[in-house]
Amino acid sequence: MAPTHVLRCCQRGLAWIPVIFIALVVCWSYYAYVVELCISTIQSPGEKIVYLVLFHVSFVMFVWSYWKTIFTRPASPSKEFCLPKVEKEQYEKEERPENQQEILKRVASSLPLYTRTGAGAIRYCDRCQVIKPDRCHHCSACDMCVLKMDHHCPWVNNCVGFSNYKFFILFLAYSLVYCLFIAATVLQYFIKFWTLCRRKSAENCPQNDLPDTHAKFHVLFLFFVAAMFCISILSLFSYHLWLVAKNRSTIEAFRAPVFRNGPDKNGFSLGFTKNISQVFGDEKKFWLLPIFTSQGDGLTFPTRLVNIDPEQPTVILPPDSSKSTGDGSIPQSPLSDSQNRLLGSEQHVSDDHLSIDPLKSDGTDVITVYVESES
Repeated sequence: MAPTHVLRCCQRGLAWIPVIFIALVVCWSYYAYVVELCISTIQSPGEKIVYLVLFHVSFVMFVWSYWKTIFTRPASPSKEFCLPKVEKEQYEKEERPENQQEILKRVASSLPLYTRTGAGAIRYCDRCQVIKPDRCHHCSACDMCVLKMDHHCPWVNNCVGFSNYKFFILFLAYSLVYCLFIAATVLQYFIKFWTLCRRKSAENCPQNDLPDTHAKFHVLFLFFVAAMFCISILSLFSYHLWLVAKNRSTIEAFRAPVFRNGPDKNGFSLGFTKNISQVFGDEKKFWLLPIFTSQGDGLTFPTRLVNIDPEQPTVILPPDSSKSTGDGSIPQSPLSDSQNRLLGSEQHVSDDHLSIDPLKSDGTDVITVYVESES
């Protein structure tokens, strides 16, 4: 027991190495830019002031979002998704998976669950002993179930999920801005130091006033590091912007969530505008600040009505029955919970946009609903 505990502590300690490495690089970049470049190398006072002000703005936003991504604890399922004591005892006593599934189905009937396993079973975590909410997954590194889990990032030593996904996106954005700003402002001095232009003739080499000091090595290395990180961050940032636009997590991009009507990679996509609001919130003035503004509670999410592209204006809803009313008309079936949430505030259905197709050969009817959407 003791060796296992010691091994676990060692693993947790080693997990901080990437974060410490990034922190050391950032601290060195601050020293190299502020002291070696702006104070020791740049001669123009106006250029110094402009560079220092813009640098510190990008530096503060980068460090702030990075800090929030690291130290925001991942959100986990609430107590309502835990099995009650009686059902938990029955579940542990049962040896047949079919009987265990019956217990889970009985408990899950009162929970807002719309996704299943690939085999159509209730998603249950034996490690955490909870029924997994939609988009929730177990992280082996954090040893916990994480709401809307995206991935476990070693560079922040934390799980990226519902509670800090906005912070992670802003961390990528501001780190990209930080590296781009450094690379762009250091480039001219990088060229000067690289060529070591020391000629006396002002006509052949007007920029001949840079001292040949150890600042040269800081400036040269600073440009290489900024350019290298810029290229790597750009690809990752572009990929996550695409995920936000599609309202998918990294896990869902590789394995489509399974709904009651089958797998659907666009099952949580509500259109471009609403997908952005899911992560960044409704108030645009807070989008660029690393403060939590994401919509929802991480336990339930609006879903599309059926397995079609969310940008399409029509959806088809199969009614529960084909019974007619007294006047010969066919009653409309009530919308489900997820349908009501999707057709809430900004989307609406009016009586003018309802049309009923003739009876199909199997005796069922199809109601075509035209949804007016902003996207």
